[in-house]
Amino acid sequence: MKPTRHVLLLLAAGWLGCAGGGGNSGTGGAGSGGMTASGGAAAGGSGGPAGSSGSSGSGGAPAGSGGAPGSGGVTATGGATGSGGLTPAGGRPGSGGAHASGGMPATGGQASGGARATGGVGGAGGLNGTGGSGPSGGAGGGADDCPGMAYDDATPPQAVTLSGSLGAHDPAALVVGQQIYLYATGLVAKTSTNLTAWTAATNPINPQPSWIAASVPGVTNLWAPDISTFGGAYHLYYAASTFGSNTSCIGHATRDTLASGTWADHGSVICSNVGHTGDDWNAIDPNVVLDDAGTPWLAFGSFWGGIKMVQLDATGARADDTLHAIAARPSNGGALEGAWVFKRCGIYYLFTSWGSCCSSPYDYNIRVGRSSAVTGPYVDKAGTQLTKGGGTLVLAGNSAWVAPGHNAVIVYGGRTYNVYHALKGSSSGTATLRIAELAWDSDGWPVSGGP
Repeated sequence: MKPTRHVLLLLAAGWLGCAGGGGNSGTGGAGSGGMTASGGAAAGGSGGPAGSSGSSGSGGAPAGSGGAPGSGGVTATGGATGSGGLTPAGGRPGSGGAHASGGMPATGGQASGGARATGGVGGAGGLNGTGGSGPSGGAGGGADDCPGMAYDDATPPQAVTLSGSLGAHDPAALVVGQQIYLYATGLVAKTSTNLTAWTAATNPINPQPSWIAASVPGVTNLWAPDISTFGGAYHLYYAASTFGSNTSCIGHATRDTLASGTWADHGSVICSNVGHTGDDWNAIDPNVVLDDAGTPWLAFGSFWGGIKMVQLDATGARADDTLHAIAARPSNGGALEGAWVFKRCGIYYLFTSWGSCCSSPYDYNIRVGRSSAVTGPYVDKAGTQLTKGGGTLVLAGNSAWVAPGHNAVIVYGGRTYNVYHALKGSSSGTATLRIAELAWDSDGWPVSGGP
C-alpha cells in the first residue's frame, strides 16, 4: 500500500467476508502534529494517513515530515563479538558467550561455556513452563527458557493440519495446561485440547461496554484482542476503533479463571485522540509481555507512528505516562501493525505484520526483530533497528494462503508455534486460522513452517 494524504474509500462489504464483520483501522483520516516517543524515532508530520480496510487492518499511514531520530542502538558491553545474532546455536550461547553484531549485547554478557539452562519456571511465552500444567503463550517472561526445536534442513517445520471452527481474524492465544484459549477480532472465541481440532466458544464481552460509545462513537465491533495472565488474574485486552481513524481505545477486562465465570470490564487502558488531538499513533492491536521481573508491558499500534509500548501495573492498568517507540516504517507508508512480543532464551522477539491485510495488493506478511531489553532497541537479522524500518521476513503468502499475518506465538508440548490468519485460496477468500511450527536457526532466529 502506498502512502497518501487523501482518504481512501473502504470496501466494507468485502471486509465482511474477510473477518466476519470485524475490522481495523482502514483508510485515511488526517493525522496532525507529532510526538517523540522514547526509545525510537519521533513520529511526526502533518501528512494524513491512508490505509486499507480490514481488521487489525492496514489502516492509515503517516506522511511524516519531521521528528527527530531516536537514540539508536546500544553498544555491546563486553564479551566476545558474535556474528549474526544474539544467541548462536539454537538460541543458547556456547563457549565464550557471544555479543551480537549490530550493536546489541547478548543477554548474560560473556558466557564461560555451556548452554543456557532450560529448566525453571516460566519460559518464553509462558508463565509456568512449556506445555505443562501452567499457562504458556500470551504473556512471556520469567526464566531464560529456550523452547522450540532447532532448525534442521532435513526435517523443516511444517504447518499444522487443523479442523473444526477455523474462521478467525487477528488471533491471539494462551495455553493453560493442555487447553488452548483463542480470541480473535469480533471477540470470536475458540478452544482446543490438542492444537489441531478447534471448537467455537462464547463471546467474552457481549454487549459492548457502555464507555465505548462515549469515547469512540461509531464502534460496531471490537478488534484484535490479546489474552494473558499475570497478577493472579487472566487479562483480556481489546481494541475499539472505526475504519480509517486513529481515534481509538484499548479496553481491559479480567477474570479469575478461563474455565468458568464472567469477564469484569475495567474500561480503557490507553486511548489515542480521545478528548484531544495530535496523537500520531493508534491505540489498537494490544499485546502483553512480561519482563524478567514479571512486570507486564503492553505493546500496540497500527500504521501512523508505528508500534508503541507502555508499562502496566499488577492490576493491568497503565503504570505511568512514558510511551516507548519500538517499531516503525517511516519510509514505507507506516504499514505495520499486530505486534506480538515473545521471550526466548533471555531475548525478546518482536513480531509485526507488514503490508495490506484486506485490500489490494494483499501483501500482508510477518516480520521479526529482537532485543535484549523489552523496550528495545529491536534490530533485525541485518542489524537494522525496527524503529528505522527494519524487520526480517518470517512468513509470506502463496497461492493457497494469501496475506498471512497478525501473528501470535505459543509454546505447546515444548514446541513453538506461530498462530495467524490467512485468506483461503484467493484475496476474496475467508479469513482462516492457521498454525505453523516455528523452529530456531543456529543464530536463534525463527523459521516458520507456514503458510
